[in-house]
Amino acid sequence: MKRLVLVLSALTLFAAYGCSKTYYSAMESMGYDKREILSDRVENARESQKDAKEQFASALEQFRSVVAFDGGQLQEVYDRLNGEYEDCKDEAERVKSRIDSVEDVAEALFDEWNKEIQLYSSAKLRRSSQQKLTATKKRYNGLIKAMRNAEKKMYPVLEAFEDQVLYLKHNLNAKAVASLEGELTSIRTDVDALIKEMDKSIAEADAFIKTLE
Repeated sequence: MKRLVLVLSALTLFAAYGCSKTYYSAMESMGYDKREILSDRVENARESQKDAKEQFASALEQFRSVVAFDGGQLQEVYDRLNGEYEDCKDEAERVKSRIDSVEDVAEALFDEWNKEIQLYSSAKLRRSSQQKLTATKKRYNGLIKAMRNAEKKMYPVLEAFEDQVLYLKHNLNAKAVASLEGELTSIRTDVDALIKEMDKSIAEADAFIKTLE
């Protein structure tokens, strides 16, 4: 058990510091090929997008509730909204990181696959493998496009949340809270667009994972 923990810790460090080739080689020596790693990372990216979708929706609800503010401690209102904003920012960073990790292993997998195709002596098998590679890359390109589109939708919402939190911080009064209402419609539209893109991306991830099983 202790040895396993040490091995996993080392692999985590390799991944964290970008030693991808070393990491993939170590994983393959333990029986995990790049295809499996890609599937796992797509699953992780999908789950992070689900979490982000829920967090952004939660933050929107908090902003809606604050607009209806009718008295109380404004510092508590600010702290609550700032907490929601920080949680959204953390989720956005996690989504980006996990999509980056998907791209990293996909690039390594396709590069290896392309090189190994040249090793076939059978033209029929080489052609079949090339067709499978082309089809897999096509599905992957659709997946990564959907993931990046969803990721991009997070940033306008984050910027809007940050603006409102900062304005409230600098103007802790009822007038500042009332000013949030004017921005709520725009923020809601952006969050709705984000959730729509997240759902598309999650569906693409589900479909892609099935092709790897």
